[in-house]
Amino acid sequence: MRYRNKLLAAAFAFMALILTGCADQEEQQETKEKAKNQDTQEPREQAENQGDQEKKKQAEDQQDITSDISEEEFIRKATPQKIEHVHGIGYPGNDDGLYVASHNGLKIYKDGEWLETAAQNHDYMGFQATEDGFFASGHPEKGEDLKDPLGLVKSTDKGRTLEKIAFYGESDFHFLSAGYYNSSLYLINEAANSKMERGVYLSRDQANSWEPVEMKGLESSTLGMMAVHPEKGGTFAMATKDGVFISDDFGKNMNRAGQYELVTAAAFSKKYLYISPVHQQTIQLFRLEAEGTGKAEKLTIPHLNHDNPITYISADPRQEGRIAFMTILNDLYESVDGGKTWKRLLVNGRIEQ
Repeated sequence: MRYRNKLLAAAFAFMALILTGCADQEEQQETKEKAKNQDTQEPREQAENQGDQEKKKQAEDQQDITSDISEEEFIRKATPQKIEHVHGIGYPGNDDGLYVASHNGLKIYKDGEWLETAAQNHDYMGFQATEDGFFASGHPEKGEDLKDPLGLVKSTDKGRTLEKIAFYGESDFHFLSAGYYNSSLYLINEAANSKMERGVYLSRDQANSWEPVEMKGLESSTLGMMAVHPEKGGTFAMATKDGVFISDDFGKNMNRAGQYELVTAAAFSKKYLYISPVHQQTIQLFRLEAEGTGKAEKLTIPHLNHDNPITYISADPRQEGRIAFMTILNDLYESVDGGKTWKRLLVNGRIEQ
Protein backbone atom coordinates (compact mmCIF):
# COMPACT_ATOMS: atom_id res chain seq x y z
CA MET A 1 0.00 0.00 0.00
CA ARG A 2 2.77 2.31 0.99
CA TYR A 3 4.53 1.43 -2.21
CA ARG A 4 1.38 2.24 -4.22
CA ASN A 5 0.97 5.61 -2.51
CA LYS A 6 4.59 6.48 -3.24
CA LEU A 7 4.06 5.47 -6.85
CA LEU A 8 0.95 7.64 -7.16
CA ALA A 9 2.72 10.54 -5.52
CA ALA A 10 5.61 10.17 -7.94
CA ALA A 11 3.18 9.97 -10.86
CA PHE A 12 1.35 13.14 -9.77
CA ALA A 13 4.64 14.90 -9.27
CA PHE A 14 5.73 13.89 -12.76
CA MET A 15 2.40 15.03 -14.25
CA ALA A 16 2.69 18.32 -12.38
CA LEU A 17 6.17 18.75 -13.80
CA ILE A 18 4.92 18.02 -17.32
CA LEU A 19 1.96 20.40 -16.88
CA THR A 20 4.26 23.06 -15.49
CA GLY A 21 6.57 22.61 -18.46
CA CYS A 22 3.63 22.90 -20.87
CA ALA A 23 2.46 26.00 -19.09
CA ASP A 24 5.94 27.51 -19.36
CA GLN A 25 6.05 26.69 -23.03
CA GLU A 26 2.62 28.25 -23.55
CA GLU A 27 3.66 31.36 -21.66
CA GLN A 28 6.83 31.57 -23.71
CA GLN A 29 4.83 31.09 -26.89
CA GLU A 30 2.34 33.77 -25.81
CA THR A 31 5.19 36.11 -24.97
CA LYS A 32 6.74 35.52 -28.38
CA GLU A 33 3.36 36.11 -30.09
CA LYS A 34 2.82 39.33 -28.10
CA ALA A 35 6.30 40.55 -28.99
CA LYS A 36 5.69 39.69 -32.62
CA ASN A 37 2.33 41.49 -32.60
CA GLN A 38 3.88 44.48 -30.85
CA ASP A 39 6.70 44.59 -33.40
CA THR A 40 4.17 44.72 -36.25
CA GLN A 41 1.78 47.00 -34.37
CA GLU A 42 4.29 49.75 -33.60
CA PRO A 43 5.16 50.53 -37.25
CA ARG A 44 1.44 50.39 -38.06
CA GLU A 45 0.65 52.83 -35.25
CA GLN A 46 3.51 55.06 -36.32
CA ALA A 47 2.21 55.07 -39.89
CA GLU A 48 -1.32 55.81 -38.65
CA ASN A 49 -0.04 58.63 -36.42
CA GLN A 50 1.97 60.04 -39.28
CA GLY A 51 -1.10 59.84 -41.52
CA ASP A 52 -3.20 61.61 -38.88
CA GLN A 53 -0.59 64.33 -38.57
CA GLU A 54 -0.53 64.77 -42.34
CA LYS A 55 -4.33 65.05 -42.43
CA LYS A 56 -4.24 67.55 -39.57
CA LYS A 57 -1.57 69.55 -41.38
CA GLN A 58 -3.56 69.53 -44.60
CA ALA A 59 -6.69 70.63 -42.74
CA GLU A 60 -4.77 73.48 -41.11
CA ASP A 61 -3.36 74.52 -44.48
CA GLN A 62 -6.90 74.78 -45.83
CA GLN A 63 -8.24 76.83 -42.94
CA ASP A 64 -8.82 80.53 -43.47
CA ILE A 65 -6.55 83.01 -41.71
CA THR A 66 -9.00 84.88 -39.49
CA SER A 67 -8.36 87.64 -36.97
CA ASP A 68 -9.93 87.28 -33.52
CA ILE A 69 -10.57 91.03 -33.44
CA SER A 70 -14.22 91.89 -34.02
CA GLU A 71 -15.39 93.30 -37.32
CA GLU A 72 -16.34 96.57 -35.61
CA GLU A 73 -12.85 97.06 -34.17
CA PHE A 74 -10.80 95.66 -37.04
CA ILE A 75 -10.57 98.96 -38.96
CA ARG A 76 -9.25 101.79 -36.81
CA LYS A 77 -7.76 105.26 -37.14
CA ALA A 78 -4.18 105.06 -38.35
CA THR A 79 -1.34 106.10 -36.09
CA PRO A 80 1.23 108.60 -37.40
CA GLN A 81 3.74 106.55 -39.38
CA LYS A 82 5.83 106.27 -42.50
CA ILE A 83 4.59 103.75 -45.03
CA GLU A 84 7.34 101.85 -46.81
CA HIS A 85 7.54 99.11 -49.43
CA VAL A 86 4.15 99.62 -51.06
CA HIS A 87 3.08 96.69 -53.25
CA GLY A 88 -0.22 97.79 -54.72
CA ILE A 89 -3.15 100.20 -54.44
CA GLY A 90 -6.81 99.77 -55.32
CA TYR A 91 -10.51 100.37 -54.75
CA PRO A 92 -12.18 97.18 -53.41
CA GLY A 93 -15.87 97.04 -54.23
CA ASN A 94 -16.89 96.24 -50.64
CA ASP A 95 -15.56 99.58 -49.37
CA ASP A 96 -15.39 103.22 -50.47
CA GLY A 97 -11.77 103.79 -49.50
CA LEU A 98 -8.50 103.73 -51.40
CA TYR A 99 -6.41 100.81 -50.14
CA VAL A 100 -2.63 100.83 -49.92
CA ALA A 101 -0.93 97.44 -49.46
CA SER A 102 2.24 97.96 -47.47
CA HIS A 103 5.05 96.08 -45.76
CA ASN A 104 3.03 96.41 -42.54
CA GLY A 105 -0.55 95.68 -43.53
CA LEU A 106 -3.32 97.65 -45.19
CA LYS A 107 -3.69 101.42 -44.97
CA ILE A 108 -6.97 102.97 -46.14
CA TYR A 109 -7.74 106.55 -47.16
CA LYS A 110 -11.43 107.20 -46.66
CA ASP A 111 -13.55 110.29 -46.08
CA GLY A 112 -10.51 112.51 -45.69
CA GLU A 113 -8.63 110.45 -43.09
CA TRP A 114 -6.26 107.52 -42.88
CA LEU A 115 -7.33 104.21 -41.38
CA GLU A 116 -5.50 100.92 -40.84
CA THR A 117 -6.21 97.33 -39.86
CA ALA A 118 -5.78 96.35 -36.21
CA ALA A 119 -4.43 92.91 -37.19
CA GLN A 120 -3.46 90.86 -40.25
CA ASN A 121 -0.61 93.30 -40.80
CA HIS A 122 1.21 91.10 -43.27
CA ASP A 123 3.73 92.13 -45.88
CA TYR A 124 1.22 92.24 -48.73
CA MET A 125 2.39 91.94 -52.33
CA GLY A 126 0.62 91.84 -55.67
CA PHE A 127 -2.47 93.55 -54.20
CA GLN A 128 -5.44 93.53 -56.60
CA ALA A 129 -8.85 95.02 -55.81
CA THR A 130 -12.00 93.26 -57.05
CA GLU A 131 -15.75 93.79 -56.82
CA ASP A 132 -16.05 91.78 -53.59
CA GLY A 133 -12.66 92.46 -51.95
CA PHE A 134 -9.09 91.82 -53.01
CA PHE A 135 -6.45 89.26 -53.97
CA ALA A 136 -2.92 89.42 -52.61
CA SER A 137 0.24 87.49 -51.91
CA GLY A 138 3.21 88.15 -49.63
CA HIS A 139 4.68 87.15 -46.28
CA PRO A 140 3.09 86.78 -42.82
CA GLU A 141 3.67 89.41 -40.18
CA LYS A 142 6.35 88.69 -37.62
CA GLY A 143 5.27 86.43 -34.77
CA GLU A 144 2.35 84.79 -36.58
CA ASP A 145 2.20 80.98 -36.75
CA LEU A 146 1.77 80.91 -40.52
CA LYS A 147 3.70 79.45 -43.41
CA ASP A 148 5.92 81.76 -45.39
CA PRO A 149 5.11 82.74 -48.10
CA LEU A 150 1.33 83.17 -47.97
CA GLY A 151 0.80 82.02 -51.56
CA LEU A 152 -2.35 83.46 -53.11
CA VAL A 153 -4.99 84.73 -50.68
CA LYS A 154 -8.33 86.50 -51.02
CA SER A 155 -10.40 88.62 -48.65
CA THR A 156 -14.02 89.73 -48.84
CA ASP A 157 -14.19 91.42 -45.41
CA LYS A 158 -11.58 94.19 -45.71
CA GLY A 159 -8.69 91.94 -44.76
CA ARG A 160 -10.05 90.50 -41.51
CA THR A 161 -10.25 87.03 -43.08
CA LEU A 162 -7.81 85.72 -45.66
CA GLU A 163 -8.89 82.70 -47.67
CA LYS A 164 -6.00 80.50 -48.79
CA ILE A 165 -6.65 80.21 -52.52
CA ALA A 166 -3.48 78.47 -53.77
CA PHE A 167 0.23 77.84 -53.23
CA TYR A 168 0.18 78.42 -49.46
CA GLY A 169 3.73 78.04 -48.17
CA GLU A 170 5.04 77.73 -51.75
CA SER A 171 5.05 80.98 -53.70
CA ASP A 172 5.18 84.73 -53.37
CA PHE A 173 3.70 86.65 -56.30
CA HIS A 174 4.89 90.23 -56.75
CA PHE A 175 2.95 90.70 -59.99
CA LEU A 176 -0.79 89.94 -60.05
CA SER A 177 -3.70 91.31 -62.04
CA ALA A 178 -7.33 90.42 -61.39
CA GLY A 179 -10.50 91.21 -63.31
CA TYR A 180 -12.68 93.44 -61.14
CA TYR A 181 -16.00 92.00 -62.35
CA ASN A 182 -14.73 88.76 -63.88
CA SER A 183 -12.81 85.65 -62.80
CA SER A 184 -9.65 86.24 -64.87
CA LEU A 185 -6.50 86.26 -62.79
CA TYR A 186 -3.02 86.77 -64.28
CA LEU A 187 0.29 86.35 -62.48
CA ILE A 188 4.02 86.21 -63.10
CA ASN A 189 5.51 83.12 -61.48
CA GLU A 190 9.14 83.89 -60.74
CA ALA A 191 10.07 80.44 -59.38
CA ALA A 192 8.67 76.99 -60.19
CA ASN A 193 6.11 75.55 -57.74
CA SER A 194 3.95 72.42 -57.55
CA LYS A 195 1.77 73.41 -60.52
CA MET A 196 3.65 75.95 -62.60
CA GLU A 197 7.05 76.53 -64.10
CA ARG A 198 8.44 80.05 -64.37
CA GLY A 199 6.43 82.35 -66.60
CA VAL A 200 3.15 84.23 -67.00
CA TYR A 201 -0.02 82.30 -66.15
CA LEU A 202 -3.77 82.81 -66.36
CA SER A 203 -6.64 81.36 -64.38
CA ARG A 204 -10.18 81.81 -65.70
CA ASP A 205 -11.85 80.10 -62.71
CA GLN A 206 -10.62 81.87 -59.57
CA ALA A 207 -7.33 79.97 -59.36
CA ASN A 208 -8.73 76.44 -59.63
CA SER A 209 -6.73 75.82 -62.80
CA TRP A 210 -3.90 77.56 -64.61
CA GLU A 211 -2.68 77.89 -68.18
CA PRO A 212 0.47 79.53 -69.57
CA VAL A 213 0.02 82.86 -71.36
CA GLU A 214 1.66 82.73 -74.79
CA MET A 215 2.12 86.49 -75.40
CA LYS A 216 3.03 86.17 -79.08
CA GLY A 217 4.22 89.52 -80.38
CA LEU A 218 5.56 90.79 -77.06
CA GLU A 219 8.73 92.40 -78.36
CA SER A 220 10.50 93.08 -75.09
CA SER A 221 13.15 91.40 -72.98
CA THR A 222 11.40 92.37 -69.74
CA LEU A 223 8.06 91.87 -68.06
CA GLY A 224 6.46 94.40 -65.74
CA MET A 225 3.16 95.59 -64.33
CA MET A 226 0.07 93.87 -65.70
CA ALA A 227 -3.52 95.06 -66.04
CA VAL A 228 -6.77 93.32 -66.96
CA HIS A 229 -9.98 95.04 -68.03
CA PRO A 230 -12.57 95.12 -65.22
CA GLU A 231 -15.30 93.56 -67.39
CA LYS A 232 -13.47 91.83 -70.25
CA GLY A 233 -11.15 89.21 -68.80
CA GLY A 234 -9.46 88.62 -72.14
CA THR A 235 -8.34 92.25 -72.49
CA PHE A 236 -4.93 92.28 -70.89
CA ALA A 237 -1.98 94.71 -70.88
CA MET A 238 1.69 94.33 -70.01
CA ALA A 239 3.98 97.27 -69.23
CA THR A 240 7.63 96.76 -70.22
CA LYS A 241 10.83 98.73 -70.71
CA ASP A 242 9.98 98.76 -74.44
CA GLY A 243 6.45 100.14 -74.14
CA VAL A 244 3.02 98.73 -73.41
CA PHE A 245 1.48 95.71 -75.16
CA ILE A 246 -2.22 94.85 -75.23
CA SER A 247 -4.12 91.61 -75.94
CA ASP A 248 -7.80 90.95 -76.57
CA ASP A 249 -7.49 87.14 -76.51
CA PHE A 250 -6.28 86.40 -72.96
CA GLY A 251 -2.66 87.17 -73.81
CA LYS A 252 -2.32 84.78 -76.72
CA ASN A 253 -1.37 87.62 -79.07
CA MET A 254 0.09 90.93 -77.91
CA ASN A 255 0.17 94.18 -79.90
CA ARG A 256 2.19 97.28 -79.13
CA ALA A 257 0.07 100.33 -78.27
CA GLY A 258 1.73 103.55 -79.40
CA GLN A 259 5.46 104.19 -79.51
CA TYR A 260 6.20 104.63 -75.86
CA GLU A 261 9.55 103.86 -74.31
CA LEU A 262 9.79 102.59 -70.75
CA VAL A 263 6.31 102.12 -69.22
CA THR A 264 6.35 101.63 -65.46
CA ALA A 265 2.66 101.15 -64.59
CA ALA A 266 -0.73 100.39 -66.15
CA ALA A 267 -4.36 100.09 -65.08
CA PHE A 268 -7.74 99.75 -66.80
CA SER A 269 -10.97 101.54 -66.11
CA LYS A 270 -14.09 100.53 -68.04
CA LYS A 271 -13.33 103.06 -70.80
CA TYR A 272 -9.60 103.62 -70.67
CA LEU A 273 -6.14 102.17 -70.14
CA TYR A 274 -3.97 104.43 -68.00
CA ILE A 275 -0.21 104.07 -68.45
CA SER A 276 2.87 105.88 -67.13
CA PRO A 277 5.70 106.15 -69.68
CA VAL A 278 9.06 107.75 -68.97
CA HIS A 279 10.26 109.94 -71.83
CA GLN A 280 13.66 111.66 -71.62
CA GLN A 281 13.58 111.30 -67.83
CA THR A 282 10.15 112.92 -67.65
CA ILE A 283 7.43 111.03 -65.75
CA GLN A 284 4.17 111.05 -67.71
CA LEU A 285 0.60 109.76 -67.47
CA PHE A 286 -1.44 108.87 -70.56
CA ARG A 287 -5.00 107.74 -71.06
CA LEU A 288 -5.67 105.39 -74.01
CA GLU A 289 -8.88 103.83 -75.20
CA ALA A 290 -9.23 100.45 -73.49
CA GLU A 291 -8.41 98.51 -76.68
CA GLY A 292 -5.25 100.57 -77.21
CA THR A 293 -6.52 102.01 -80.49
CA GLY A 294 -7.32 105.61 -81.24
CA LYS A 295 -5.75 108.78 -79.97
CA ALA A 296 -3.99 108.83 -76.61
CA GLU A 297 -4.47 111.73 -74.23
CA LYS A 298 -1.67 113.05 -72.05
CA LEU A 299 -2.87 114.00 -68.58
CA THR A 300 -1.40 116.80 -66.53
CA ILE A 301 0.03 115.55 -63.27
CA PRO A 302 2.05 117.16 -60.45
CA HIS A 303 5.75 117.39 -61.24
CA LEU A 304 7.73 114.28 -60.34
CA ASN A 305 11.52 114.08 -60.32
CA HIS A 306 13.11 111.62 -62.73
CA ASP A 307 14.08 109.36 -59.79
CA ASN A 308 10.48 109.13 -58.57
CA PRO A 309 8.57 107.23 -61.31
CA ILE A 310 5.01 106.00 -60.95
CA THR A 311 4.94 102.40 -59.77
CA TYR A 312 1.20 101.75 -59.35
CA ILE A 313 -1.96 103.12 -60.94
CA SER A 314 -5.52 102.27 -59.92
CA ALA A 315 -8.82 103.25 -61.51
CA ASP A 316 -12.14 102.75 -59.72
CA PRO A 317 -14.44 100.80 -62.10
CA ARG A 318 -17.48 102.01 -60.16
CA GLN A 319 -16.68 105.69 -60.71
CA GLU A 320 -15.15 106.65 -64.06
CA GLY A 321 -12.57 109.37 -63.55
CA ARG A 322 -11.58 108.34 -60.04
CA ILE A 323 -7.93 107.35 -60.35
CA ALA A 324 -4.86 107.25 -58.13
CA PHE A 325 -1.14 106.67 -58.55
CA MET A 326 1.75 105.85 -56.23
CA THR A 327 5.41 106.63 -56.88
CA ILE A 328 8.53 104.72 -55.96
CA LEU A 329 9.21 107.23 -53.16
CA ASN A 330 5.70 106.64 -51.81
CA ASP A 331 4.02 109.85 -52.93
CA LEU A 332 0.31 109.14 -53.43
CA TYR A 333 -2.04 111.25 -55.56
CA GLU A 334 -5.75 110.89 -56.32
CA SER A 335 -8.11 112.51 -58.82
CA VAL A 336 -11.90 112.25 -58.95
CA ASP A 337 -12.33 114.25 -62.18
CA GLY A 338 -10.35 112.18 -64.66
CA GLY A 339 -7.00 113.81 -63.99
CA LYS A 340 -7.99 117.49 -64.24
CA THR A 341 -7.09 118.10 -60.62
CA TRP A 342 -5.06 116.06 -58.13
CA LYS A 343 -4.95 115.77 -54.36
CA ARG A 344 -1.76 114.63 -52.67
CA LEU A 345 -2.57 112.04 -49.99
CA LEU A 346 0.96 110.97 -49.01
CA VAL A 347 4.39 112.60 -49.11
CA ASN A 348 7.17 110.02 -48.86
CA GLY A 349 4.65 107.65 -47.28
CA ARG A 350 4.05 109.79 -44.19
CA ILE A 351 0.68 109.58 -42.43
CA GLU A 352 0.18 112.54 -40.13
CA GLN A 353 -3.15 112.76 -38.34
